[in-house]
Amino acid sequence: MRLKGLDDHAVAALAPPLQAICAAHDVAFIVNDSIGLAKRLGADGVHLGQGDGDPRDARAVLGPGAQIGVTCHDSRHLAMEAGEAGADYVAFGAFYPTDTKETRHRPDPSILGWWSTLFEIPCVAIGGITPDNAAPLIAAGADFLAVSGAVWNDAEGEAAAVARFADLL
Repeated sequence: MRLKGLDDHAVAALAPPLQAICAAHDVAFIVNDSIGLAKRLGADGVHLGQGDGDPRDARAVLGPGAQIGVTCHDSRHLAMEAGEAGADYVAFGAFYPTDTKETRHRPDPSILGWWSTLFEIPCVAIGGITPDNAAPLIAAGADFLAVSGAVWNDAEGEAAAVARFADLL
């Protein structure tokens, strides 16, 4: 759940319907940026940006079963630190221009292959990913793709966008 610009109380008020949808479809409910909010909501996990806390603290607060991910931008060093700190996945990006958030990092897709070759922790590709530009990231070694605008802003609708992503597998 990512709702930038809203305080935790507003996000918490909006969360229950989304949590129910996730539960009904056996999909993890992950809270963005806030260990405390993830705990408050009983989320399945948290995704941390570089300024959002340490994965060790998230694990201590959320427990051993929580899914903890960390944005590592274009940094191999940050990814290795996240893995050593107990992250369940690392995220690299933004690979492409995106309107979802301001970005300063533009990793080369080869970082995905480097990570996948050396480490067992899954990696996620983030940033401006569409059905038209996702294939090189998958080929490079992305275990998962984080997409937002490509689904929610699709002219043919969300279901059509999801189907186009599914066709890539």
